[in-house]
Amino acid sequence: MARTAGSHSDITGPRIRDAALSLFARHGFAAVSMRQIAGAVGVQAGALYNYTPDKQSLLFDLMQRHMDHLLQAWDDEPTPATPLARLEHFTRFHIRYHLDKPDEVFIAYMELRNLSPENFAAIETLRRRYEDHLEGILSQGVRAGAFQLADARITTMAVIAMLTGVNTWYRPGGRLSADEVATIYWDMVRRSVGA
Repeated sequence: MARTAGSHSDITGPRIRDAALSLFARHGFAAVSMRQIAGAVGVQAGALYNYTPDKQSLLFDLMQRHMDHLLQAWDDEPTPATPLARLEHFTRFHIRYHLDKPDEVFIAYMELRNLSPENFAAIETLRRRYEDHLEGILSQGVRAGAFQLADARITTMAVIAMLTGVNTWYRPGGRLSADEVATIYWDMVRRSVGA
């Protein structure tokens, strides 16, 4: 598609994504119009279609970018030697990575229902890749006798839900630092796997 004369795709495209992210997180995907997004960016509503085919594509792009960045960040992390050390590393990584991304986390979990079936399947595949990293750590720990748990998959889902829940209440400048919160959560995760 042709861009609007005088526009800069490397500037306007990210501004559109940022505005959509903020509006979707604040009001919900269904309540936000393309006109509102355009207004937040300072362009005409029709100009948005030079950057995205529709609102659904914009939501999918936000979720896919979030998951791609998360997976890349985890792939770039070192791999500790033991299952216990790997589980602690995963716990602290998950909290550290997500704490400063509350809008991304909210959309990644609360707006799944608004994805088309094809887009939902694509995001679920990415989420499963991330979950598989934790499930692998838990399964290795069980085989090594380091963890005691009934079902690695269910424990994976419970641990991720617990860790992601930090975003619902944590505020910088509060009673505990992010590192202190991560240490408390690590202790809860460690106990939950019988380590």
